[in-house]
Amino acid sequence: MVPSPQLDPTVAGLAGLIDRLDPGARGMALTHSSWVEERIESYERLAFIGDSVLGLSVATRLYERFGDLDAGQLTKIHNQAVSGVSCASVGLLLGVPGMLLSHQPTTGRGWISAETLLAGERPLPEVTEALIGACYEAFGFEEMSKPVADAFESRIALAAETRIDFKSALQELLARRGSQVTYEVIRESGPPHALTFEVAAVVDGKQIGAGAGRSKKTAEQSAAEQALEGFEA
Repeated sequence: MVPSPQLDPTVAGLAGLIDRLDPGARGMALTHSSWVEERIESYERLAFIGDSVLGLSVATRLYERFGDLDAGQLTKIHNQAVSGVSCASVGLLLGVPGMLLSHQPTTGRGWISAETLLAGERPLPEVTEALIGACYEAFGFEEMSKPVADAFESRIALAAETRIDFKSALQELLARRGSQVTYEVIRESGPPHALTFEVAAVVDGKQIGAGAGRSKKTAEQSAAEQALEGFEA
């Protein structure tokens, strides 16, 4: 299948690889754990490896492009470029919501609808990572790296331009308003060696943002980024 011409050109390469996936591999990358009897048959394992493939692809691009930045500066850009918010943004460009909606089961009991999943914070970025993981298994890192980095190019550019520490930026904004933010872990999922943390940014007892990440610090940055986007909206 040829990628749709309406696709953002930065994601066309990755979209083309997704289109070339074997139906079984693509299907697993789009399968929520509530849709199958065994959790291992869901997209979670593919999301785990996809997260690492995404991280290395973007890290390689940053290392090659920004020879004048030290490790700390590269890390800040990297964390922003591969955050849950970034994965969700790329997932929208790829049409992941439509893929998930078309793949949801039509029979059975107890499964969570795609609409409900997409209303949450985690499924869209996780399915995006799972599709990356499926492509990695099918085509290998050498063929995957450039299309993945290209798909995240706009997020890399934004991160390089702003180099924002979202937590600091949010606290500075709130301080001018006489408020302070705290971060609460609201969920942990996955095996002990590969936990995913979901964190809420809370102000005066009200959640103003949420994010997920493989570490609490990454999840907090993602939650702060979403909170800042809410203030800008």
